[in-house]
Amino acid sequence: MTETLTISRMGGQGDGIADTPAGPVFAPLTLPGETVRGEVRDGRLEAAEILAASPDRIAPVSPHYGDCGGCSLQHWASGPYLDWKREQVRQALARERIETEIEATVAVPPGTRRRLALHARRGEDGRVVLGFKARKSWRLVEVTACPVADPRLVAAFPALARVAEAFLEHPKSAPTLHVTATLTGLDVDVTGVERRSGGLSGDARMRAIEAAAAAELARLSLAGDVLMMERLPKVAFGPATVPLPPGGFLQAVPEAEAAMVARAVAAVRGAKKIADLFCGAGTFTFPLATVAPVLAADGSAAGIAALKAGIGTGPGMKAITAEARDLFRRPLAPFDLRGCDAVVLDPPRAGALEQTRQLPGTKAAVVVGVSCNPVTFARDARVLIDAGFRLERVTPVDQFLWSAHVELVGVFRR
Repeated sequence: MTETLTISRMGGQGDGIADTPAGPVFAPLTLPGETVRGEVRDGRLEAAEILAASPDRIAPVSPHYGDCGGCSLQHWASGPYLDWKREQVRQALARERIETEIEATVAVPPGTRRRLALHARRGEDGRVVLGFKARKSWRLVEVTACPVADPRLVAAFPALARVAEAFLEHPKSAPTLHVTATLTGLDVDVTGVERRSGGLSGDARMRAIEAAAAAELARLSLAGDVLMMERLPKVAFGPATVPLPPGGFLQAVPEAEAAMVARAVAAVRGAKKIADLFCGAGTFTFPLATVAPVLAADGSAAGIAALKAGIGTGPGMKAITAEARDLFRRPLAPFDLRGCDAVVLDPPRAGALEQTRQLPGTKAAVVVGVSCNPVTFARDARVLIDAGFRLERVTPVDQFLWSAHVELVGVFRR
């Protein structure tokens, strides 16, 4: 049924919401205050016709806007868009009855994302198509330009399509190219290749390697197994230079990483020993080591090996000890953290509940929480607050531009 609705607010996933007597109606690509018309099905209004636009509506910059599922908020002016992200953090904290200073959202510029996950499929004409999923769909949108991505990644799209072709050997393969711009060139790890039939044939592997060499990739790997390496991919963390493990985690945007690192380092100034938990390959470890000795731990053995390889590669760092350990199943206890008067946590989306529960029993006077999920951050924050810590401030960070995703840094003091 076609309806005319007024958008009253924004939902947590970036859809406009019209509040109706029958319940909320979600309308993608709309803004608060807009009058829209379209067919409502199951509480959603897709392909809304904008009858009266918000003064905050701006022209999107991507030719794929509206079809590509990567950017859902390109049509929103920067000021209210960043304020909305800050509000998402406030709401997450409020659900746990937490009030604190929430700083303005840290913005990142377009053209800065250094890693992308590009899906590869064969089109009806036989061409290899690279792109992103459409909104709420498995359909692939071919992407020829991406305003959020580092220009080096966009320039490589044609060559990456030639690399991808070898991985489409089996009809059930649905390869995804995880592409990262590093100091030494592009690093590509491919997942989603059919393995039950024996994986890639020797011929397909050779074609992939030849295409990777022609594209001048630094490295090509298949689900973490290196197929070809011309140069070891390296990244800079503070004063250190670290080899990136195949398929290893890396913050998506250097500017966002720098903002989070700067706040963590400032918060632990004066510490005598720092624990960096869920440390990965050392994003925070090496900058923290310019302040005090660091105990680093993470569940990824490859990440810890990379971190250890970076020790001694830059000047001005205190001692670093690193351990591969599953912090979900075996969190570091107060005994393990003895001597640590500051702790930095950067867990995955699930948060760090079990590890957080160990911290009140330590001597830590300051805890810095870095999170890509305000909901689990707030849950874990409640544990610290109930144990006598005060959440001093939170800084939202817009690492994933024009998406509903928001990251943050929170500083707790005992």
